[in-house]
Amino acid sequence: MATKTKVKTKALAKTEKKILITGGTGFLGTHIVRQFLESGQKNLRVMASSVPAWMTDAGVEPFVGSVTNKENVAAATKNVGAIYHLAGKVSFAYEGAAQMNKIHVEGTRLLCEAAKENGVKSFILASSSGTSAISETSEILDETYPQPVEILTKWSYYASKYYQEKTALRIFGEKGDRLVILNPSLLLGAGDERLSSTKVVLDFMARRLPTMPSGGLNFVDARDVANAFLIALDRGRHGERYLLGAANWSFAEFFKRLERLSGVSAPMLRVPKKVVVFGANFIDSIYKNWNKTAPFEASEVEIGEYFWYFDSSKAEEELDFTTRDPAETLQDTIKYLRENFLGEGIFK
Repeated sequence: MATKTKVKTKALAKTEKKILITGGTGFLGTHIVRQFLESGQKNLRVMASSVPAWMTDAGVEPFVGSVTNKENVAAATKNVGAIYHLAGKVSFAYEGAAQMNKIHVEGTRLLCEAAKENGVKSFILASSSGTSAISETSEILDETYPQPVEILTKWSYYASKYYQEKTALRIFGEKGDRLVILNPSLLLGAGDERLSSTKVVLDFMARRLPTMPSGGLNFVDARDVANAFLIALDRGRHGERYLLGAANWSFAEFFKRLERLSGVSAPMLRVPKKVVVFGANFIDSIYKNWNKTAPFEASEVEIGEYFWYFDSSKAEEELDFTTRDPAETLQDTIKYLRENFLGEGIFK
């Protein structure tokens, strides 16, 4: 489907109040900032550990700080009409739970409380499809299905995002407030400087994947998700969650598509789920005993054995969410990774 490159909404009109974007220098945040600027919005404030010169040169107000600091969020939310809360950490290492809980749960609590105190009325929360769409089978889920708490709590990242949603709903759930939760799947495309989302494609191209996972994934272009975030400021309904995804593919199909586009052979070895998960954890424990880093995260191996399929019809109907051809997204991802991490001539 065709994708809009610019959005015109009421929220883009010049107002006295700022739009605060936490984590606005990350993969998704950068695309949101660019699309806001392209649409004529100048009243932007980006909160991050550092803000690049191109943003400040374009008129974005930088706010250096952390969502885990009470004084920082109190100052950052002053004279703000709407908040895009994207700040977070993506990690599937088992030992990352404490840090992710501090950022996603405690940080969200502090930000929501400061926003309420300073009279912020609209709050757009970036969560993950992993708080809703995980299954041991290939069924296609949507927002009406019960959240799979027993499965998602296997991984600290998804558990912290699940409790982040609950925290925001508890604080920003009163009459007169407006909280919209957006749940994108695996973000791909160009611009992931920190490899927070495109690492799976990089690992494939670097031949670091030992086996073919038996599950399936959903992925989406970060540019299309950014477009939906802009629209959500006007059209998103209070207290609602919106799944944002483009393609439901088995890992076998995903890797075969990557193989055709990149020229890198897909892994051939297939191992039963119980065996591969046990083996990954066993290898991980050996490396930890040697105080070394394993060649892959055991938790990521387990993730590949589940299905992450869902239907984005709700977002399509209410947020006018559209997505580009998945092949374009994969091609742009491969090109970006080659140019910035692998070298243009590698594995060609």
